[in-house]
Amino acid sequence: MKLGFIGLGIMGKPMSKNLIKAGHELVVFDVNKSAIDELVVAGAIAAKSGADVASQCDTIITMLPNSPHIHSAVFGENGIAETAKAGTVLIDMSSIDPVVSKNMGAQLEEKGIEMLDAPVSGGEPKAVDGTLSVMVGGKKDLFDKYYDILMNMASSVVYVGELGSGNVAKLANQIVVAVNIAAVAEALTFAKKAGTDPELVYQAIRGGLAGSTVMDVKAPMMLEGNYKPGFRIELHIKDLNNALNAAHSINSPVPLTAQMMEVMQFLKSEGHDKDDHDSIVKYYEKIAGTSIVKEK
Repeated sequence: MKLGFIGLGIMGKPMSKNLIKAGHELVVFDVNKSAIDELVVAGAIAAKSGADVASQCDTIITMLPNSPHIHSAVFGENGIAETAKAGTVLIDMSSIDPVVSKNMGAQLEEKGIEMLDAPVSGGEPKAVDGTLSVMVGGKKDLFDKYYDILMNMASSVVYVGELGSGNVAKLANQIVVAVNIAAVAEALTFAKKAGTDPELVYQAIRGGLAGSTVMDVKAPMMLEGNYKPGFRIELHIKDLNNALNAAHSINSPVPLTAQMMEVMQFLKSEGHDKDDHDSIVKYYEKIAGTSIVKEK
């Protein structure tokens, strides 16, 4: 199938490569020309703009940093909406404010353009190996039609509900992940401060009720002092900001989310915004005056 793909960053680049590997013809665009060149080498067709993509494709996938970026890519100068024909389908896989998804969908519907919001979870490693989790909002018949294409980039694709529901699910995911990482960091720092080896504590509790995917992925990284980004603090700040805005708009209290935002803002002020979100442990190490990194 011929597909457009806009946004070839840390996530979009490997996702688009997986679509090419699955046999799809891809027309790609990004503001970073070197990213386009890399995809052309992989077999994609280069486009000059979002409008150029839309003039060639009636199914377009977007993977961009935040709400303003996707709005500009669709409705800005040389954007998708300039040339997209009635019947075009936009699958936005960016993680944005669900209110923005709904508003964009309503505007596009006036032009006869359909939209799904399909944000992902899993970070760069799962984008590379094609095992992302995708949460999809929009019309169920559209979901059914594009399920197989989404599965070319994922191991799990789940329909959540009407347009915007995908991003609601993603924000819920980001709340849980942030609080879970913080709980692991807090517990291991407590263990170290109490004079017990935090690695042995991790091994002791990981098989019980406290165990989780987050613990098994992030605890070893914390103990190694490995903060190489799979998902950066600055991106988690963006997601929590969207979660706070969405929650406040519907009067849904999110006190743990607010607390995690302040922890991450501290880390940003300390210059850790480009680090992986496992660097939340640095906050606990700072206030406890200790480090859980294993001695070598």
